[in-house]
Amino acid sequence: MDVFDLVGDTALLTLDRLTVDFPGVRLSAKAEYLNPSGSVKDRAARAMLKKGLETGLLTKGKTIIDATSGNTGIAYAMLGASLGFSVRLYIPANANRERKSLLSAYGAQIVETDPLESSDGAYLAVKRASEVDKTGLFFPDQYNNPENPKTHYQHTGQEIWRQTEGEVTHFICGLGTSGTFVGTSRRLKEENSSIKTIIVQPDSPFHGIEGTKHMKSTIVPSIFDRNLVDDEITVSTEEAYRMSRLLARKLGILVGISSGANIAGALKLAKNIPPNSFIVSILGDGGSRYLSDDFWNAG
Repeated sequence: MDVFDLVGDTALLTLDRLTVDFPGVRLSAKAEYLNPSGSVKDRAARAMLKKGLETGLLTKGKTIIDATSGNTGIAYAMLGASLGFSVRLYIPANANRERKSLLSAYGAQIVETDPLESSDGAYLAVKRASEVDKTGLFFPDQYNNPENPKTHYQHTGQEIWRQTEGEVTHFICGLGTSGTFVGTSRRLKEENSSIKTIIVQPDSPFHGIEGTKHMKSTIVPSIFDRNLVDDEITVSTEEAYRMSRLLARKLGILVGISSGANIAGALKLAKNIPPNSFIVSILGDGGSRYLSDDFWNAG
């Protein structure tokens, strides 16, 4: 067994203590922070690297490169080290020190990009690099690689269906690359076409919800399928911060800001759906990689 074998099949945590004001509504979330590098991005990174190896695009001596806001890069760095490949990640310069420290700990090279351009700037930079060197680099391109949503279709969605015994009625999560939402939603709707799939969006282009895209103001990944979106719920940065603190202090679940946004969005959804509904969301990463952020000290 190696780290590849530890990815996926995460626990589904019960969060019904948060829905006591909505009788009959159940809420659970996938504990994706329990993946070996600490985030849901292990799933996509594993799938994309595995496909690269199978197709011969990733061969000995090549360097794995991609743009990241942190979590996918950490997954690449971990898996790349396991496979014996060098890894170079393009990341906004304002990414917090925990993420950069984790990348360095796995031996990855970090290329910092303009923080004002956010993840879009990192993506444009890595795309330019991949066009310059077409032989020495392997560029999975997480925003446009079909293996990203495919692995969530094959695994995450199937796991949720199995773990809820087919009783899930609503799936809700935010969008980064959109792979988690697209693949999971596609699988759940295939299992039961009446399942509603909802996206969480920051309430402003200028937000602090790490790893979550405001789709109306950013480069939209080609893997995003808007036809899967039944509804959209907006969450402010402060609402996401507040929920992350609540999950840690009241439930003992230390997760990051996007997870806080997902659960804040799920509770807004719970207000407007009938009893006997079963909401499932995603706890995308652990809170330990945000401990230098000031929001933990509020409230």
